[in-house]
Amino acid sequence: MTTPVSTAYLIDTMKDARSRTLELVGDLTDEQLMGPKLPIVNPLRWEIAHVAYFYEFFILRQLYGKDSVLGDRADELYDSIAVAHDTRWDLPLLDRSETFAYMQTVLDLLTERLQETIASEQDSFIYQFAIFHEDMHTEAFLWARQALAYPTPNLAIAADVSAERAAGSHAGWAKIPGGEFLLGAPKDAPFLFDNEKWAHPVMLAPFEIAKAPVTNGEFQAFVDEGGYGRPEFWTDEGWTWRGEANAEHPVYWISKEPGSWLVRRFDVTIALPVNEAVIHVNWFEANAYCRWAGLRLPTEAEWEAAALGEKAADGGLAAHKRRYPWGETPPDVTRANLDARALGTIDVAALPDGDSAFGCRQMLGNVWEWTEDTFNGFPQFKADAYKEYSCMLFGDTKVLRGGAWTTRGRMIHGPYRNYFPAHRRDVFGGFRTCKTA
Repeated sequence: MTTPVSTAYLIDTMKDARSRTLELVGDLTDEQLMGPKLPIVNPLRWEIAHVAYFYEFFILRQLYGKDSVLGDRADELYDSIAVAHDTRWDLPLLDRSETFAYMQTVLDLLTERLQETIASEQDSFIYQFAIFHEDMHTEAFLWARQALAYPTPNLAIAADVSAERAAGSHAGWAKIPGGEFLLGAPKDAPFLFDNEKWAHPVMLAPFEIAKAPVTNGEFQAFVDEGGYGRPEFWTDEGWTWRGEANAEHPVYWISKEPGSWLVRRFDVTIALPVNEAVIHVNWFEANAYCRWAGLRLPTEAEWEAAALGEKAADGGLAAHKRRYPWGETPPDVTRANLDARALGTIDVAALPDGDSAFGCRQMLGNVWEWTEDTFNGFPQFKADAYKEYSCMLFGDTKVLRGGAWTTRGRMIHGPYRNYFPAHRRDVFGGFRTCKTA
């Protein structure tokens, strides 16, 4: 069940999500809004209209029987399931002004129908789901701007994080006891996504997990020692990917001279910040680093136990787990690097107030963290209204957990599961290491 929320909250949150979308696309030229045809991005002019289409389809049309303001063109142009990715650049899309007008019209219609003080449970779920869908796309807009070397976005929320970028490294291991752990979301969660259903018992052996994500400096040692050229560290599939991609280092790193690296952030090149979490590495790269270091990636259950678990009086894992690593309070700027406030990663020692019960830092925010596991449904999985949200990716993607600096704090919670193909390194993925106790 979704906890009912106020209609004022839904309206304010919709407007905030839309404001972020407009911040991320409003400064781009017409040419940039289309961009080159690449498998890892959408044409942004198509994508922002798709966001409006999603609200309109699932709320106004599916639940409340309204017709699209675009008529038949809506499904023909903006249905992400029916419209093949590589055709989206060639469609007769709405032009720039028409696209923004469509977005505003749908937002106005959504707002007008929220008349009561407290939204129904149905509206509380579907409105938040659609808002979070827009939040996911604003993260995609950020990785598109990064991939295409567009200018650093000008966001109202951006803040001075120089202190967080001077916090340094955070070495060491957290010891996690073995025992039974409930993986997934409880049925009384205020909001959840279908792939979190439901919390179910798993048995864990004792293990140790790094207190912080792997840093750029740590990953540089792997690169400088020739790790990308040594097949013994790579899975067969990973070695094939490395060759086809001609990968010799993380995708946005630039070699200055032997042992010295730069990195591109949007359209700016800076010296590689050695104590910040490594980012834009894929599952193959993360797994190869672990093999080189004599370590491994955590399983999804291990990651969640380290992030949300607590120690019982007998020394094992407690039956209770937290919604967030630090407790039940939603994220704020003292606990997690979220909401694009930093416009990038921060040092891994920053934000100690966000530590988990076992002393793991930055389990939410900064970088999404790859886990060992392939993404599949939990035993009691049941799809929600957007049936393709999870099912289409089962078996073909790897699980990431925890959110990145780009992720909206209102959406992320401890049991949240993300998923991407193992070769994707344009997304904001990093990792932490693990070992058996």
